[in-house]
Amino acid sequence: MRFSISIPQDLPDGGFDPAGFRAFLRRAEELGFDGAWTQEQVLGAAARSSPLETMTYAAACTERIRLGCAVFVSTLHNPLHLAKSLSTLDQLSRGRVEVGVGVGNAGPALAAFAVDPDSRVARFTEGLDLMKACWTQPRVTLDGRFWQLDAAAMEPKPFQKPHPPLWFGARHPNALRRAVRHGDGFFGAGSATTAQFVDQVGGVREALAEQGRDPATFSIAKRVYIGVDDDTSRARKRAADTLQRFYARDDLLSVAVFGPADECVRGVREVIDAGAEMVLFTPLFDDAEQMERLAAEVMPALG
Repeated sequence: MRFSISIPQDLPDGGFDPAGFRAFLRRAEELGFDGAWTQEQVLGAAARSSPLETMTYAAACTERIRLGCAVFVSTLHNPLHLAKSLSTLDQLSRGRVEVGVGVGNAGPALAAFAVDPDSRVARFTEGLDLMKACWTQPRVTLDGRFWQLDAAAMEPKPFQKPHPPLWFGARHPNALRRAVRHGDGFFGAGSATTAQFVDQVGGVREALAEQGRDPATFSIAKRVYIGVDDDTSRARKRAADTLQRFYARDDLLSVAVFGPADECVRGVREVIDAGAEMVLFTPLFDDAEQMERLAAEVMPALG
């Protein structure tokens, strides 16, 4: 069983604390977390830092811990730029990068990136194939719907061979099948309940069987919003406030695990029993304090 922690990304204007950031990442390594992960939000009122720059800073602060993003909405990226940046970061970190990708929602925000909602899935798939080609082939030739290259080279290749692990964020059955076809793992969203995650894992396993793929070659993870607090009422209020700020919705408390340590152990155990091989803890408040409590009171009880 592997446990990861979310990297704090909230940056109120002028509020970044470099020493505190470094201390958080180094302590995460000391406590034995397998990975430290970011999220991507380009547009939105939350003061959330960019994942690539945050991961790069984190790589310079650490030596062992793996660094990921769950997920890049890669449909909104030029795949050549994204492939180059991730390959470079994989070299700088000596092979510690994990890459989560997702299609994103077909909402009005796509217009800001000049992406046609009707072609976003095709754009996503072609872009992903192009990234893999840039990472693995000495020369890339592509006459695609969205991108065209003629014997183009991209160096350096990633440190990890053939490339960093690719995790897919997915919900729809078609997206789950696409994850199995193109990816190395499925990452359940923090905004999904455990019951929804159970159904999604079932869809992944069906797709693995349909495609004749060895389940041992495909990993399953889930983000878990969590708040360890001996006062359950206080934990509920703080969790609700944070989720409202994240999603501008007031109906997501059911996705969170909160309360005393034994209650949190129970909630996370349900996620593990549902099929998660890696749990990404995303504290809903007091990041550094929560990381300590997770390592001391929750993770030892989960094995």
